[in-house]
Amino acid sequence: MYNNLISFIRSTFKESEAFIPLHEPRFFGNEKKYLIDAVDSTFVSSVGAYVDKFEDMMCEITGAKYAIALVNGTNALHLSLLLAGVEKDDEVLVQSLTFIATANAISYCNATPNFVDVDKETLGLSPSLLKEYLDEIAEMRDGSCFNKITGKRISACVPMHTFGFPLYIDELVDLCNEYNIPVVEDAAESLGSYYKGKHTGTFGLLGVFSFNGNKIVTAGGGGCIITNDESIAIKAKHLSTQAKIPHKWEYKHDYIGYNYRMPNLNAALACAQLEKLDLYVDNKRELSDLYYEFLKENKSLDLLREIKNARANHWLNAVVLEDKKERDNFLTFTNENGIMTRPIWGLMNKLEMFKDCPHAELSNAEWLEDRVVNITSSVRL
Repeated sequence: MYNNLISFIRSTFKESEAFIPLHEPRFFGNEKKYLIDAVDSTFVSSVGAYVDKFEDMMCEITGAKYAIALVNGTNALHLSLLLAGVEKDDEVLVQSLTFIATANAISYCNATPNFVDVDKETLGLSPSLLKEYLDEIAEMRDGSCFNKITGKRISACVPMHTFGFPLYIDELVDLCNEYNIPVVEDAAESLGSYYKGKHTGTFGLLGVFSFNGNKIVTAGGGGCIITNDESIAIKAKHLSTQAKIPHKWEYKHDYIGYNYRMPNLNAALACAQLEKLDLYVDNKRELSDLYYEFLKENKSLDLLREIKNARANHWLNAVVLEDKKERDNFLTFTNENGIMTRPIWGLMNKLEMFKDCPHAELSNAEWLEDRVVNITSSVRL
């Protein structure tokens, strides 16, 4: 049944025999030029012209007032949670269907993930289901939201724009504002994605991006925080550079800081990649359209598409199969035939370290966990 899809993918990527990875980086811009320039400048660590340029480019692309270049997306999320006010023994609302870095970053703050369900059409945290959950567990005390079952403060909410597909982020932020819960957007996968004309990551108090080797553009490793709050931006840059008080020679520090700043070498690579972002997004959107036309008559493979008012970057294309058995058959067949596919992540609340965390009813996430598979999504040369 899947032979035609294998042939279609090989034809689309113009690769008749060799193994085709899920998503590989492309380098056909100024990457080598900028890297050589950074090396020649001798500024190869966390200070350099390309770090500044990268931050300026991220502001221009997203429309945010401030951008802070960091070493990876997980560090960016950890720091963002601290800046949002997450403290030890707090709870943070987060979808159970996510990459583990999201839950890990909450744990780095000595806080507890509280897992919430997603919408099937976005794979992202569901505003309507979160409302039902908060109606059940939340109570306000002195302007803060508390879980009346556990007694813990709910100090943040972390929705993720899964595979680059925007969720109903405006509704979610409005809901969280009612409960005075800051929103930290995990936009790690959604650079170049928009909802109602606004870039993902700009709806919440802070937004976080990743530039890992498998993302739509890469710095090899890299992350970024964006925000419109000047005081948060200043503190983010300060904490990410070991909280060192500026001085020509003295070493004085006023907080527990972190060595989280992006090196100039990585920023040089990122700048060259960002110059190609629009091209990459257009290429990927065209690929999704090709998949859609090919699969629209196939009742056993439902291609995930963007919701109304969204413009997704289509970082990873995803199909929904009939059930777990068919999903496993599909994964086996495609990978054995040299086409890399992978299942969506297992639910966080099923992992040993998070199995005792509080969670809402998770029927959508459980349904999707058994059915969603990512298919070949690289930028086509």
